[in-house]
Amino acid sequence: MIAAFIGFRYWKSKKSELPEGIVSGNGRIEAKLADVAAKEPLRVKEILVNEGDLVKPGQVLVRLDTSTLESSLAEANASLAATQEKVAVAEAGIVKQRSEIQLATIEVERARRLVAQGAGSQRDLDVRSSQLETTRAALSEAEATLKTSREEIEVARANAATIETRIADATLKSPVTGRVLYRLAEPGEVLSPGGPALTLVNLEDVYMEIFLPASEAARVKLGSEARLTVDFEPDRSIPGYVSFVSPEAQFTPKQVETKSEREKLVFRVKLQVPRELASRYVERIKTGIRGVGYVKVDPSATWPPPLSNVITAESGSH
Repeated sequence: MIAAFIGFRYWKSKKSELPEGIVSGNGRIEAKLADVAAKEPLRVKEILVNEGDLVKPGQVLVRLDTSTLESSLAEANASLAATQEKVAVAEAGIVKQRSEIQLATIEVERARRLVAQGAGSQRDLDVRSSQLETTRAALSEAEATLKTSREEIEVARANAATIETRIADATLKSPVTGRVLYRLAEPGEVLSPGGPALTLVNLEDVYMEIFLPASEAARVKLGSEARLTVDFEPDRSIPGYVSFVSPEAQFTPKQVETKSEREKLVFRVKLQVPRELASRYVERIKTGIRGVGYVKVDPSATWPPPLSNVITAESGSH
């Protein structure tokens, strides 16, 4: 209790030393979480990472068993090949029937001339005219069959492409640069649709949330310059900016140490670490570390010396 009291008095004294135009609040280094999940129920075949491992975007993390999908793909490809063969046969038949129509047309014209000259029979002309019409009807039927077969090819291709996509989705990759927080499945388990296999901490989306009373929060604007410090290294600060100010008041969360502050209504303010800076120190970032966040509510205010020693993406600090 004595240590807590001394720590509180020290924090209050440090806060009182802030120049006019700068406000502060307690917080913790946090980062957004991302689940690596299956799109459909499949058995886990292999998990390639463990809790605490650093991962990069596109890195393969989990492989699911796709033997059933691969069988379906083989069946779809066979159906596609059969339909393509059907189209080839139909196209050859159409070429043949068009040649037959051309020959039948010539024979009908010849029979018509013979009838006109009295050298041919009307019956022969009628037979040849009927054959021509029959061949034309067969050609129309073949063309309709060819059109249907071509549509079946597109359907078969789409079906095969869909299965290929499902197989690709069974290889789970990291969507972010981050660290494995939880390993939620093991090889042999069947994941439900949307069931996560891993939970990642997105180390490029790092922030601190602080809670300010209404009198201070009302002066905070989006984009305002901010500084973050952590308890184990209070003499260096992390540059940031205000990315969110809650429109509604709330009671201060329980992690704020003093009862008097927990009894006040405050506004939640999110201080975002620039993405390029977080990417530069991604291997050193640890979430959950307590610290203090500072915000300029007056753009003309000057950062005091402890907050001027900022970490940068280029050189580490200045």
